[in-house]
Order: sequence, then C-alpha cells, then structure tokens
Amino acid sequence: MKILVLGSGAREHAIIRRLLADQTTHEIVAAPGNAGIAADVPVITLDASNGDAVVAQVERDRPDLVVVGPEAPLVAGVADAVRALGVPVFGPDRDAARLEGSKSFAKRVMEAAGVPTGRAVRASTLPEAEAALDEFGAPYVVKADGLAAGKGVIVTDDRDAAVAHASRWIDQSVLIEEFLSGQEVSLFFLADGTRVAPLSPAQDYKRVDDDDRGANTGGMGAYSPLPWVGDDFVAQVRDEVAQPTIAQLAEQGDEFRGLLYCGLIITPKGIRVIEFNARFGDPETQVVLPRLEGEFGELLLAAAEGRLDSVPEPRFSPQRAITVVMASEGYPEQPLTGRVITGVDAAEQLPGVSVIHAATADENGHLIATGGRVLNVVAVADTFEAARAAAYAGIERIGLEGEHHRGDIAAASRTRADLLTNPNA
Repeated sequence: MKILVLGSGAREHAIIRRLLADQTTHEIVAAPGNAGIAADVPVITLDASNGDAVVAQVERDRPDLVVVGPEAPLVAGVADAVRALGVPVFGPDRDAARLEGSKSFAKRVMEAAGVPTGRAVRASTLPEAEAALDEFGAPYVVKADGLAAGKGVIVTDDRDAAVAHASRWIDQSVLIEEFLSGQEVSLFFLADGTRVAPLSPAQDYKRVDDDDRGANTGGMGAYSPLPWVGDDFVAQVRDEVAQPTIAQLAEQGDEFRGLLYCGLIITPKGIRVIEFNARFGDPETQVVLPRLEGEFGELLLAAAEGRLDSVPEPRFSPQRAITVVMASEGYPEQPLTGRVITGVDAAEQLPGVSVIHAATADENGHLIATGGRVLNVVAVADTFEAARAAAYAGIERIGLEGEHHRGDIAAASRTRADLLTNPNA
C-alpha cells in the first residue's frame, strides 16, 4: 500500500515505524518528516498544513491512504481537501476536528451525547474569566479554547497565575473548569464515522520534573498497559464515551474518521473526560503502537473507508512498554536548540530499545536538536522493571548537551493496583 504520512514529530515517526513492522510491505512517504523519519522512509519538503500543497502532492503520487498526524492540518481542513480527490484519509474533516480545535465545541458535543465530563464556563473577556475562577475556586483550571501547541492548560492554586494564563489566551476565549482529582488515562479509538475500535490504555507524564513537579509540558514520558485499571475499563469508555461521541458527531453532520483520543480521569465518582483530541497522542503513541499486533495499515485504511466492521479488532501483546522523553535544556520555557546529538545508534543496539525522533535534523552529517522535546527512548520488555532498565540504559548511551529527562517514568508507585482505591497516590 502506498501511504503518505503528514507530520514531522515523534507521533509520526512512531506511526511510520509501526507501519514498517506490518507483514504487508508498504511504500511510505513522509512530509515533511525529521532526521529519524528520513532514515526510515523517503521524505518530502512540504507544509503539512497547506491544503493546496498537500493536494498537489497527492495528485502527483496518488497514494492509497493519507495519514494526517498533527492537529493543525486537521483543523485547517487538509483532510477535506484530500478526500475531495477520492483518496482515503485517516484523520477527521475540519468540522469534526473541532472536537480538538475548540474545547467549547467538545463540551457541547459531550453534553448532547451524555458523556461524563467536568463543569466548565467559557469566558471571552477577562472579567468573565475572573468571575468563573472565583465561582469554581482553587485549584484553578484554565484552558485555551483553541489549539495551543500543548501550552494552553494551567492547573494551579495561584489565582494570579490563573488570571495571567487566562489573559494570555483570552483573544481566542478560555474555558474555566472545575478541578477533577484522580489518575489520568489516555485511551485511543479508531473511528470510521459510525463505529469505534479501542486501542490499549496508556498514561503519560505532563510535568517536567520527577514526582509531577514543575511546569506543564506536552508530555515527558508514558507507559502501557495499565495493570491497575479494571478489566471492564476499555469497554466502559467505549460504551459511555467514545461511541456516543462518534454517534453524536454523525447525527449533527460531522462524521469523524480517524483517531479519537480520549483524555480521561478516574475520579471517586467515576470516569470523566478531560479533553478530546482528533489525532494520536504524543508520547502515548510511542508505547501503544509497539504492543499492537496484526496489520496496522489495514486498520487505518478500514477506518478511513468507513468499514471497521470488516477487519479484526486491534489486539495487543502482553508486554510492557515505556518511553522517556529527552528534552533540550530550557524546555518547556525557552529550549536551547542546535546542539549535536550522539549515540542514537548505540542506544538502539540494546535489546527491546528503539529511539523515536521528535525534533531533529541532519546538518552536514550531524544529528541536531531542533526543538524542545527531542527524542523518545522506547523500551518493550516482559516487565516494567526490565523496560525501565532498558530505556534508561539507552538514555545513558545518548549524548545531548544540557539534556534533561524524568527519572520516574513507569515507577512502581504509578503501576500498583491500589491506585484504583487511592486515586491520588
């Protein structure tokens, strides 16, 4: 199958690596890719959010499937433009992608579908935001209503910090939400417009420092599966969250074909939705896909063509997977880029270890860091202890001046079954 993958980050690299693991041989091209992706498949210099440029490329190559990785092209309507050519696309149209592009839209869909979520107030002026903050009280939760590159959410006990965050994003409106306490879970669903098929749950780590301290980030690591969720957890989320959401979108004319990311929290009162995304999550994708069995490309194409009922449900290995993000000095506030990276090949020589590139480039034969989150060191093993040991051994082999990473990804305290009875552990 000829597949065009749009995007340049770790999510897209993980998708491509998993497609290359299919028994079926695929002809994969990425646009624009990064240095790690370019080492695996051909890349094209292309703005993935430019619908005209993507259409021109699709018209030239006529791929069998286009996979849209990041959220920005989806919100920009790139999937609409490609579908108009009659080419299957894994990724929702612009209207359905509002599920991620507008948090107030997502709240309206959840309300109409009866999906459990926290209370929220949309504010378009700073006085409205301040009134809502005072209504809900601390801890304060403020979210930019639109896309914010992973920087649109703050959870804080400091009212001044909450007001400052609201002020920063007020031009696109903000949502002030009630604070929900519990363990967060990411659960992905393939969606074909009417049906959903669940992948395996994962948990990521948003704070930059160990023990969930420091600034919020796009994600500093993740692990999968989650031994502490109940056996019926996935089915419950499918029946109470994912399927009603897809059905509601279809009913209102916003058919969703692609990846529905359910950001969940397990509270003492039950499961609640924190947010939806319209694409694979990063870094959770890096630990979910390595455990996926069977033909990944077949699943993506079936979702894109509206026929998930024609393929087997996704199956997963019982092995454990973790990923640890290596970030540039200064991330997330002011990452220092342009530094040379060494030792990636040496890390990948370790059993069960792979290195997924998030923000890298090749400059005159040298691997260079080009962003805040630079590499994901992924390890798969029979136990979390073995996976952790392998991942951190891989990090030790990689050199990047000023690099920092968390040391507690998938630590024992985060994987014990007692998290169910002590959700704030």
